[in-house]
Amino acid sequence: MSYARKLDYSIVDKPAPLSLVPPAPTFYQRWGKRMLDVTIASVVLMVALPIMAVAALAVRISLGRGVVYRQRRVGYRGYDFEMMKFRTMKHCRRTQQRDWSGPERRQTHKSTHDPRHTTVGRVLRKTSLDELPQLIHVVLGEMSLVGPRPEISEVVDRYRLRNHIRHSVRPGLTGAWQTEHRGSGKMLHECFDVDIDYVKNVTFRRDLRYLTQTIRVLTSGS
Repeated sequence: MSYARKLDYSIVDKPAPLSLVPPAPTFYQRWGKRMLDVTIASVVLMVALPIMAVAALAVRISLGRGVVYRQRRVGYRGYDFEMMKFRTMKHCRRTQQRDWSGPERRQTHKSTHDPRHTTVGRVLRKTSLDELPQLIHVVLGEMSLVGPRPEISEVVDRYRLRNHIRHSVRPGLTGAWQTEHRGSGKMLHECFDVDIDYVKNVTFRRDLRYLTQTIRVLTSGS
């Protein structure tokens, strides 16, 4: 899938004041960023393998088969890929009292009252251990350590055309939205300007800052 998606312009109330055409990539973007991704992701992946094995076993015991949840997301240059994470919810998407799917799923599925969550799933989400399988995407080149968070296809289909500039870089495990705006209550698609600003200014120093902030957030439990 590429930028030539059919778009519904209703998802964003006003267009971002930036061009669809991304800036020319710097030396860091062309070579340094990918080297940084592969090096750090490979090391962390090897160190985290025992933790991932324990997490997978816990999910298997609590939820049965389907330890890894795969969801189609839109990635680099607008191409889809299946993003992995450890399953943290029951397989049934509906309850007798409420449908927890739908357009506001990002808000409802993060609710502490969501009945689909398991005890193991809450722990994995709280510690972000459910995201560890995405290090594999980083090694394979489908994702980066730092970048805009990948969205689902149904949401991207409703982007304004100029907002596709966020797909000119690899989607990230962490970034500006995750470290600075995630607790603001704003949805991911309401923070386009944050992602676009990053795309316009990808630097080693900025990536290092977001990685440091992410480690600080994870270790503080916030």
